[in-house]
Amino acid sequence: MKLYDRGVLNQPVLDMIRWNVRTPDEVTGDIRSQISANYVCAEKVVQMLRESGLDDLDDLADQIIGLTEKSMREEIAKIPDGVYQARGLIEQTKGQEDIVIQARVEIKGSDILVDLAGSSGQVHWGGNVVYNFTYAYVFMAVKSMFAPDIPNNEGCARPIQLTAPEGTVVNCRFPAAVAARMQVGHFMTEVIYRALSGVLPQKVIAASGGTPAAMNVFYGKRRDGKPWHSVIIRGGGMGAGAANDGNYVYIFPANGANTPVEIFESDTPLIVEKRELLVDSGGPGKMKGGVGKREVFRIPDDQYAPRPPVNLGIQAGRFKYPAEGLFEGRFGALARFLVNGEPGNPYGLTQLKPGDRVTIDAPGGGGYGRPFAREPELVAGDVRDGYVSLESARKDYGVEVNAETLEVDITLTEKLRERQKR
Repeated sequence: MKLYDRGVLNQPVLDMIRWNVRTPDEVTGDIRSQISANYVCAEKVVQMLRESGLDDLDDLADQIIGLTEKSMREEIAKIPDGVYQARGLIEQTKGQEDIVIQARVEIKGSDILVDLAGSSGQVHWGGNVVYNFTYAYVFMAVKSMFAPDIPNNEGCARPIQLTAPEGTVVNCRFPAAVAARMQVGHFMTEVIYRALSGVLPQKVIAASGGTPAAMNVFYGKRRDGKPWHSVIIRGGGMGAGAANDGNYVYIFPANGANTPVEIFESDTPLIVEKRELLVDSGGPGKMKGGVGKREVFRIPDDQYAPRPPVNLGIQAGRFKYPAEGLFEGRFGALARFLVNGEPGNPYGLTQLKPGDRVTIDAPGGGGYGRPFAREPELVAGDVRDGYVSLESARKDYGVEVNAETLEVDITLTEKLRERQKR
């Protein structure tokens, strides 16, 4: 059914959408925004064609796509032919077997062939991934390694072939639940990085705490009975690379942003009591993994309290398996989910009542390289900024930082590092 027919709104279709969602004003607002954006984009394309004297975009598109493919293939061909493999484990709810992602990456001239045979079969919950989603994150890994700066179009994808057996968690068979697909699909990029890390050590990063992106869905009813609903997509510390520390609190490899406190509190009756970066959560390494963050949400118990219950649905990961480091870099910190200070169930629906507090710790990213190879001054800077504790500086990095001046004690640092070599 058409939402618009020759520019005229089909009101019954819009009404049907409104009747089937919890927050109809927000949803129809989003739809109208998309319609407006589509209209503006179409007008600008037509304007560009007129100004350029073009009848269509076909010849221009062919030229751009062809040049992009040529550039992509030139970069791939620089890597020695061979087969490179990696394996990833993804946690499930308690009592269920972990999900296995098995990747075989073959470089053959200017082509890359990725085979995911050996990955786990599809699951009975929403973590299943359709082929296109899996391909997208495999493609993202390859594109970011070989040609991060060239235009992103079909030319980049032509050298990449993917085989994913039907009926597996990475290519599920219809009908299968897929609403939580990011909990598995986001790991594709990480596994491809790991597989090619031996031949492209300067172009990969360690595992990220923002993989998978964590989705928190809060919903309930206000005191007047009106429903409210808010989705927060949260990131974690990114993995470190050969030349850079991991970024802090990033959603990676997905494209998203953390929701500002002001927006969340204006959209819901809840209170954000705390949002802070977590000391020592980034994986130690020559280059340090990005740190995660802590958020504390409170259900008010005053006259503004929502009707109980307040429901919290979580789609997340890294509660069991932390983000791995590369080349002797260490793990980032695990995720945590607490309700009133006690461990909660991070894999399903939690019902909250007025007065409850929820604490969610986003995990840190993995480190890159041997931690004792990190420059002492960088470690001291991390201590001053609150990213690394004095104890971690000493234990994980072999750097003695004076507690009063927060400067490196060179003599004690040399002794610590010499002792570690022995």
